[in-house]
Amino acid sequence: MSLPSFISMYQQLIAAPSISAIEDSLCMSNKGVITLLADWCESLGFTCEITELENGKGRYNLLAKRGKGDGGLMLAGHTDTVPFDDSRWNYDPFKLSEHDNKLYGLGSIDMKGFFAFVLQAISELDETKQTEPLLILATADEETTMAGAQQICRHPDLKPARCIIGEPTDMTPVFTHKGHMSTAIRVIGRSGHSSDPERALNAIEVMHKMITKLLIIKEELKNKYSVEHFEIPYPTLNLGHIHGGDNANRICGCCEMHIDMRPLPGLSVQELQAILLTAAEEINAQYPNAVSVFDMHEPIPAFSGSTDTALVKLAEKISGQPAVAVNYCTEAPFIQQLGCETIVMGPGSINQAHQPDEFLAMEKIKPSQAIISNMIKASCFSE
Repeated sequence: MSLPSFISMYQQLIAAPSISAIEDSLCMSNKGVITLLADWCESLGFTCEITELENGKGRYNLLAKRGKGDGGLMLAGHTDTVPFDDSRWNYDPFKLSEHDNKLYGLGSIDMKGFFAFVLQAISELDETKQTEPLLILATADEETTMAGAQQICRHPDLKPARCIIGEPTDMTPVFTHKGHMSTAIRVIGRSGHSSDPERALNAIEVMHKMITKLLIIKEELKNKYSVEHFEIPYPTLNLGHIHGGDNANRICGCCEMHIDMRPLPGLSVQELQAILLTAAEEINAQYPNAVSVFDMHEPIPAFSGSTDTALVKLAEKISGQPAVAVNYCTEAPFIQQLGCETIVMGPGSINQAHQPDEFLAMEKIKPSQAIISNMIKASCFSE
């Protein structure tokens, strides 16, 4: 088969639903996207390896390679999208819609569209001049557990020299970013009638003590850690969701809160976990076994990069933009474990990610395509 046009690839990728979510009822297999990409990669002479995630559920990684040996450049991205609220979309999320010089669709920039850019760029380069291995990695479940990236980083025979992760950065190279932790704090008290509080333990009141400690931790983190590269230079802690109790005249027997933490490079997930557990232990000393702390998903460490690597310097030269640090997180800390120089750089604006009517501005297509093509050419092709 021949490679479809750029717009046709875009249309087919958007039309293949691949939602991942914590709620199983919303999850979809990404097999349709993986099959499309494998077929297109094979048409360009790539050898494809499709692997189901270890936890199954119909989610797959694709690793495509053209060329022999280690080294070379890997272009990586995830095939899943976030869920969507149909009532907030003005366009069909699964149909590429052109309007006002924009291409609308779920995954148009976060980030299935990146693969259309990559494949189009490769198809226009002279394969006979390829001197280094060229790899394409398409992962599953980035929007939830990052299980796809965590599995691929244990691949025994994957040793690229460089990797570009095509998350939407408006083609600005990203050399470092914060991590992400979603943590649940659960208080189990003893329910009872509100008229006799001494015979019960109000979980909301115990949670209040925990919140007090968390707000102190929040300020301590802000004052103790700082990395100047970031727009928000300190680790953040957000109290995001709380629920407890069922009636005004009933003493609350259970209260649960969900928090979000964003560690900086140099601040480990394990250190933050220990800080939370210590706070809980202090309250449990007064109310034995009342407070438990647990991760809602596998924590994502910060991505620690440098502006001095050859890949960053190349990306800065070709894009014309200095490398930056960002507050959101990607698969980069896991891909980096393969031993490759790693950056995040892709088409589209992060401001559109996870938003209704997600779109790619069409005036960005040609300049983005040129940067991607030049990055591939400089890494894997002779003049």
